[in-house]
Amino acid sequence: MTEAAIRHRHTTGTPCWASLMVHGLPASREFYTGLFGWEYRPGPRRLEPYVLAVVGGRDVAGMGEVTTARAQPHSAWLPYLATADADLTAALVRECGGTVAVGPLDVEDAGRLAIASDPAGGVFGLWQPGTHLGLGTAEAGAPGTPVWSELVTRETAAVGHFYQRVFGYEAKSHDAPGFDYLTLHLDGTPVAGVHGAGDDLPRERGPHWETYFAVADVDAAARRVTELGGRVVREPRDSPYGRLATVADPEGARFSVIRAAGDGGTGNGGSGTGNGGTGNGG
Repeated sequence: MTEAAIRHRHTTGTPCWASLMVHGLPASREFYTGLFGWEYRPGPRRLEPYVLAVVGGRDVAGMGEVTTARAQPHSAWLPYLATADADLTAALVRECGGTVAVGPLDVEDAGRLAIASDPAGGVFGLWQPGTHLGLGTAEAGAPGTPVWSELVTRETAAVGHFYQRVFGYEAKSHDAPGFDYLTLHLDGTPVAGVHGAGDDLPRERGPHWETYFAVADVDAAARRVTELGGRVVREPRDSPYGRLATVADPEGARFSVIRAAGDGGTGNGGSGTGNGGTGNGG
């Protein structure tokens, strides 16, 4: 696949990367290698200590160590949404009622990033690619790769409008009784979801984005999480979009593992997960 083809996939608003900040990088590397088989290579020097997780020779995620300058209350996977102009998108975030906590700033020649939050407090990243284009279509869906990003918030209407204004999504709601969910589409393709959890939203976490990783066997992955020192937050279960489980690594960073329904492998880049949403809620 050419770089141009990968770049074309990441139109503005497409989740293009996932990154995790941890307090103990060596132990976290060992956990995710044991779970997903990740290998690692050095990341941009400006972000050191930071490594890029590699599957099949391709970068699929990033992991860095928390320093005093970038302290945070807890570890959490952060999705990055693609943009052709990080400065313009950051300005639009502010104009639409969100905040920008970091950047935009250059990460050497890899790209330009910002870290922002929506009006309800859900944190996400912005990534304007340079030499680093993010997760490409060639590896999307392979075990150990991110395949879906889902915002878990109190209600979808207001926050969904924010994301529509900033990124130009078409939002499609799902009207099942008691199920508040939006699927966000770009050019007719589902790229992310918004789940309104209502009073079930964990107070200690607040609104947050959750990352789904493809696995070949959800039950085996959940068992492996506990063997490696993590925990299972929600047991493996079937959904119309595949079998999935919600887990946490030893530092408490939550994520989901999924095998898409009807897929001999592990998914199709997230659209199988998102058509109708998982309503996982974390």
